[in-house]
This record gives sequence, structure tokens and C-alpha cells, in this order.
Amino acid sequence: MNIVITGSIAYDYIMSFPGRFQDHILPDQLDRISLSFLVDSMRRQRGGCASNIAYTLALLGGRPRIMATAGQDFAEYRAWLEAHGVDTSAIVEIPDEFTASFFVSTDRAGNQIASFYTGAMAHAHRLSFRQHSNGPVDLTIISPNDPRAMVNYVRECKELGLRYIYDPSQQIIRLSPEELVEGITGAYLVIVNDYEFGMIQNKTGLSRSDVLALAGGLIITQGRQGSVILAGGQEYVIEPVLSQREADPTGVGDAYRGGVLCGLALGLPWLLTGRIASLAATYALEGHGPQNHYYTRPEFVARFRQHFDDQGALDILLSPADRPGS
Repeated sequence: MNIVITGSIAYDYIMSFPGRFQDHILPDQLDRISLSFLVDSMRRQRGGCASNIAYTLALLGGRPRIMATAGQDFAEYRAWLEAHGVDTSAIVEIPDEFTASFFVSTDRAGNQIASFYTGAMAHAHRLSFRQHSNGPVDLTIISPNDPRAMVNYVRECKELGLRYIYDPSQQIIRLSPEELVEGITGAYLVIVNDYEFGMIQNKTGLSRSDVLALAGGLIITQGRQGSVILAGGQEYVIEPVLSQREADPTGVGDAYRGGVLCGLALGLPWLLTGRIASLAATYALEGHGPQNHYYTRPEFVARFRQHFDDQGALDILLSPADRPGS
């Protein structure tokens, strides 16, 4: 399956705050917040929603193609993605711009405060599936990006008859109610977390049943409570996979989406697809940064089978030599 991933490409600056943000917020002064947090550490990581999603899908054996914009500082990042199985041929470098940057502080409870500098991402609206996708498109995901690009891609997918997954998440704040409804309407699948779905409800008035009347399916991730997949008239409750350690939540949702794309590419049933996504998310949680975890496909399948019974279906991820009984 030819999967094209749209969204941000960024460098992440990940900082750790040893306390809890909530202890320093004065409820009676929310109209004039002035806060500064002294962090213990900072790491510069490769990130961005499109790159993170693609990284996980490549780990699981796919060859995803990213259609996005990056800056003049992207050469090393491009080489990294290619070395890990991602097709970067549809990534356009913008001269005299820097790659987008994501600044995030995480407290000891896992809460995050973040800011995003658009940089080269501001040019993403100039890309088009017609001119820049660099090959056939069987499925695409519209993940957080320049808001103008997200609106354009939705409209173009409809014009071209392309199946798309709508993932507005971090850009729900910037998208208008009308733009959100337009993105949801006709989507093959909508993916958000539970907080983000509440934001969509507040902005659009849409309920779960309303979304399902407009789109082919809905996935709501719920952190430590796992996730819920609503598709084909059924509800699938996806259990979380307990982590061996919780290093950094950045990119966990993107890894989940990469797992969903893997299941869809392989034609697997929803329950199995959700469980693949759940384990992929846990691997990301155990690493510092969204692309610093790693596993082979045999390792992934072995760990999956410690938690779930796939009845041999995941042998499709293994080479003949790695399959049981070989």
C-alpha cells in the first residue's frame, strides 16, 4: 500500500521539570498568568508529527512517504529518515528557512506545556498531492501541520478521491469550527485523544455519533486507559500495554498512529490493528524523544504475543526465516 504522510517535520527541544505545573498555577489569577519553570535537562531530538508517524510505520516494515516542508538545516535529518526506511522524496526543502521547532516541558506527572515555531512548515500549504506526492497514493493521513495546508489537503483529497485519515489534534485550536467539520466529513478515519475530542465537541457541537455519521470511523486514545475504536458499527476497547519504564510521553500518539497505519496497510481487523498501535505507543513512551526507540519486527511480534493472542496473524510481519516452525 502506498501511504503518504503529511504533517510537521520539526526538531524537538524536550525539557524536564522536576515538580508539578499545577502546584504553581494560581486558580484565582488565571487571567494574568506569569510563570517560569527552571528545568533540569534539555535534549534536541528529531520530531514532528509526520516524521514520528513515518518512523514507527517504517519500523513495522512499511515504506511510508512523507509529503512536507523542511528547512535548510534538514540534510542530516533526511539522511536519518532514509536510513530508517522512510521515503523522503516528497519532502521539499525551503531555502533561507529553518525546520520547524517544538519546545516542550514535561513535569513529573507527565503533563506538558509546549510552544511550536513554524519555520519552513509555514510553506506546507504550497504543496499539492497533484504535484508533490511523487507517486500513487492509496491512503494518506492529514496530521498537524500548517493550518492552511491541512485545509487544502482535505479539499484536495476529496477532489482526487483519496482516502484520508484526519488527525487535527494540536491544530484544533487554530482550525475554525467549519474547517474541523469539513475535515471530519468524508474522512476514512478520525484520530484524536480524549481531551482533543472534547475540544472538537466544544468548537463544533459534534457528538461521537455525529462524527460517525460524517466519517468512516473514530479512534479516541485515552492515555493509560488505552483507546477506543469506533468503526463498522462496532466499538473496540483497546487495552494499554504496560510500559517497562516511562521515559518521555512526547511522540506517543504519533507512534500509535503509525501502528494504526501498519494494521490498515496489512488489512488486519480493527481489534488487532488497535493492539499493534497500543504496543507501538508503549515503545515510544519508553524512549527519550519520539524517534529514539528501536525494535526489530521479530522483537515487536514476540512482545505483542506476551500480551495478546494474534492467532498467528502477525506472522505477516516476519520474514520466512523468523516465523515459528521455520
